[in-house]
Amino acid sequence: MKSVAVYCGSSSGNQEIYTQQAQEMGRELARRGLTLVYGGGCVGLMGTIADAVLAEGGRVIGVIPGFLADKELAHKGCTELHVVDTMHQRKLLMADLADGFVAMPGGFGTLEELFEVLTWGQLGLHGKPVALLNTQGFYDSLLALLDHMSGEAFLRQENRGQVLQNVNAAALLDAMAAYQPLRLEKWLTPENS
Repeated sequence: MKSVAVYCGSSSGNQEIYTQQAQEMGRELARRGLTLVYGGGCVGLMGTIADAVLAEGGRVIGVIPGFLADKELAHKGCTELHVVDTMHQRKLLMADLADGFVAMPGGFGTLEELFEVLTWGQLGLHGKPVALLNTQGFYDSLLALLDHMSGEAFLRQENRGQVLQNVNAAALLDAMAAYQPLRLEKWLTPENS
């Protein structure tokens, strides 16, 4: 694993721990020589993690659609900044550039990006690790929902196991480095096809 896409809020949230954990994740990425791939913004947790990676001498690749860059939200300090036309192009380029994915606290956009890469992994379109930095139990309710989906037979247990999670950045990155891709011959059962 050489690069990690991080999905997170363009807000900093209402607790200082979110900023602290974004800073720690950024420092940990840089310490390990892992390139940060992210949404290219200079605000919220997005700006915080990019600043932390850069402060440690790490490499940051930002991918931002032009309509956001035009609003002066693009981080000017990125090692590389790709300005694309659409949100779809942003997500695709980030996924192509990354060897793994981490969702930190965020809103609709963070969840949308997270579920897209989880779905792509379920369909066998990639074998990259997908993880949650579960700061202050931010994702506990989501993890409970995934367990419920699995229990109700809408999500295979093997696919539920795709979602790595930890409250500690270093431990999370260790788990991602050790991740073995899921290899399922068929993800639909005959009664569901």
